[in-house]
Amino acid sequence: MSMNEINARRDAMKKMGGMGFLGLLAAAGMITPQMALAAWNKGAFEAKTLADTLKALGAAGTPVESKDVVLNAPDIAENGAVVPVTVTSNLPHSQQVAILVEKNPNALAAQFMIPEGTEATITTRVKMGQTSDVFALVKSDGKFYIAKKEIKVTLGGCGG
Repeated sequence: MSMNEINARRDAMKKMGGMGFLGLLAAAGMITPQMALAAWNKGAFEAKTLADTLKALGAAGTPVESKDVVLNAPDIAENGAVVPVTVTSNLPHSQQVAILVEKNPNALAAQFMIPEGTEATITTRVKMGQTSDVFALVKSDGKFYIAKKEIKVTLGGCGG
């Protein structure tokens, strides 16, 4: 690939601005808007409690705590608006990773679908309104596994 092609792609990405990755795929004709919306679990993202969120994600009952689910986040977050979180699943056939913040107005902070054969490691930033337990929920072979960590927030990010 020539430098001109690389620069042209960069310029196109800059012009797209806030369109987002799904918008890019839809614009390219690789997915339809209906396909993008089908991946959106509205009920899970709108659930208020941890129990309701787990139910909406299909994790009926209590997920099993597992040392194969690794949740890496700071013990103290100086700014709750941007708390870095990394989740790694060492479970075989991981299909889904979700990050839940127990005391947020909506518990589900992020959800990722993991394609078969992909390393199940995600890194993102979440908002936290206050000190709370944060959970990493992993679906592997149709079963749900969980890891938990308390993160202390010194400056709130969800309206605090």
